[in-house]
Amino acid sequence: MNVLVTGATGFVGSALLVRLADGAELQVCAHVRSSGRHLSAPVKSVFVAELKPDADWTVALKDMDCVVHTAARVHVMDDVSQDPLAEFRKTNCAATLNLARQAAEAGVKRFIFISSIKVNGEGTLPGKPYTENIEPAPVDPYGVSKREAEDGLRALATETGLQVVIIRPPLIYGAGVKGNLLSLLRWINKGIPLPLGAIHNKRSFVALDNLLDLIAVCLHHPQAANQTFLVADSEDMSTTVLLRGIAKALDKRVFLLPVPEKLLKILLTLLGRGDIGQRLCDSLQLDTSKAKTLLGWIPPVSTDEGLRRLAKGYLDEKTI
Repeated sequence: MNVLVTGATGFVGSALLVRLADGAELQVCAHVRSSGRHLSAPVKSVFVAELKPDADWTVALKDMDCVVHTAARVHVMDDVSQDPLAEFRKTNCAATLNLARQAAEAGVKRFIFISSIKVNGEGTLPGKPYTENIEPAPVDPYGVSKREAEDGLRALATETGLQVVIIRPPLIYGAGVKGNLLSLLRWINKGIPLPLGAIHNKRSFVALDNLLDLIAVCLHHPQAANQTFLVADSEDMSTTVLLRGIAKALDKRVFLLPVPEKLLKILLTLLGRGDIGQRLCDSLQLDTSKAKTLLGWIPPVSTDEGLRRLAKGYLDEKTI
């Protein structure tokens, strides 16, 4: 099987290349947006400068059987674009559908789209985790753009026969992680006290290796065709438990001040960061039983092992 991976130098894409390159039955081609970029695995690379609605993928798609589309305009906390929704739509929706249509025309059989749980929404009530059957309710421009891409891909699948697989992960953690989780790693490693010792929510997370494992299953499994899957670890955690787990993996003592959730959210709202309060304090749980039932998939990596790999990756990078 010949597989094209987009976003080959990104957090998920680069790790996926390493995973797929180990499979003797796969011939992997990596899409890069900057010529001369170093790849994390010994695979063939093809240069497509930008993920644009009119990009030409002819060379990259030649002889490909499957595309795993990880490239995207990622969610950021402080978007400075004048029209964030338009920018997200251009990259995450229009450019994705352009690639998928060209893939169908080139004879590609399966298109795996890494979407986001933000398509479902921003939070869940106790005992009511998200499932694939719940009506999507994205809140921010990133989530909206991902939902529109999903809708377009399903329509394209009906029109062309291209097999589309959609995977919606929550927060992904693992070696090479960026953003807010990297900031938390740094603060915990430095022993900085955090006001996050009394949060009793329940959130689903997914270890990078668990996400990669589901992607690998979806490359081959016949029952994955034209399906949407939620993916997460077997164990949900509160923010407080997550931070204690990270500290344990780093072999550091963690200082979590027991500030009540309501007070923390009020303070962050007054500071204009109510969105951070929501992510730290609210629950967001995923029901992954569909992947387990339909594909026989079980997350191979435990939460403790996933956090250990996260910590090792962070410490290894610090020593480079």
